[in-house]
Amino acid sequence: MLRWETPRLVLRTFEEKDAPALLALFHRPQVHCFREERLEDFGEALAGVRRKSREREGTQLAVCLKESDGMIGNVFSRQEGPDTWSVGWAFDRRFQGRGYAGEAARAYVDFLFSCKGARRIFAYVEEDNLPSRRLCERLGMRQEARFEEFISFVKDEQGRPVYENTLVYAVLKKEWKAASS
Repeated sequence: MLRWETPRLVLRTFEEKDAPALLALFHRPQVHCFREERLEDFGEALAGVRRKSREREGTQLAVCLKESDGMIGNVFSRQEGPDTWSVGWAFDRRFQGRGYAGEAARAYVDFLFSCKGARRIFAYVEEDNLPSRRLCERLGMRQEARFEEFISFVKDEQGRPVYENTLVYAVLKKEWKAASS
């Protein structure tokens, strides 16, 4: 079981006790890209926690408050090549604006560089997701691309796909190390 601490948080493998928090996080996702992960009930949340706990070590982690071990978010990644990883995060809106996402994401990116052998880390961010864009920038990631009408997660009133612009942010290991020095 993977587990490490930051000053205020614990990042760890998912546990069954995280199901209620996962349901709260994904019952009505704020960001369109998480609509596929929408959960309707506790049974789906429990299955989701079990699935996430079996993922390749470190690719799906619960973000928990150190004082209570209560889950407030999720950091995740996928290896996209021999040394390239995509990264993402989702946090319960009740805990936003307190720096938890930055603290967790910084620790997670550092984990990917130091433990998983990443040379390059990138994130896809919907253009209108300002909190995630700001988080990428605070992490020292630079905007590398803007894809016009890249993907659709929702449909309009007539059932037609609504395409969203997507930004790509990235940071190289050498940039991460230089900024951390």
